Amino acid sequence: MDWETLYESCTACHRCQLSKTRTNVVFGVGRRDAEVVFIGEGPGQQEDLKGEPFVGRAGQLLDDMLAMIDLNRDNVFIANIVKCRPPGNRDPLPDEQAACTHWLDLQLGLLKPKIIVSLGRISAMYMIRSDFKISRDHGQWFSQNGVEMMALFHPAALLRDPRRRPETFVDLKSLQKKIREICTNTYN
Repeated sequence: MDWETLYESCTACHRCQLSKTRTNVVFGVGRRDAEVVFIGEGPGQQEDLKGEPFVGRAGQLLDDMLAMIDLNRDNVFIANIVKCRPPGNRDPLPDEQAACTHWLDLQLGLLKPKIIVSLGRISAMYMIRSDFKISRDHGQWFSQNGVEMMALFHPAALLRDPRRRPETFVDLKSLQKKIREICTNTYN
């Protein structure tokens, strides 16, 4: 499947109840040959309205976090576990995740990233380990099928609890170091 076919199929999806209340499918943005992929849990209100991930306050913080390590939306890919907004910004339910992760898996198959960064617990539980504890395991590196993975606190969580920002900065610097070690086109 190519990017255009994947996009058209994803935006026409009605696999779960979230499709009934969405304004837009939030497919993802960034380089289609990105070596580094950031994955959140699901779109919020602003993302649903604009059809783009991380465009609200949490997105502004994510942009700042990327800038701290010389990245931006042009040299990474940003997506979510689910592509439609859960009502009231609640966590996506297991059946919603199961219906939607197919799209993310296809995106990752096209991207073939070297590094995946989960933003928050929900993403890390899908991408890294089902018993992932963000407060315990953030910033640690895991390797799966030749892909290096780590999790950061979700930017929305950092807005709610700024005391987590110093440890997130340490995690970001670890990410920057790993990118410089194994990636070839991220900073080009």
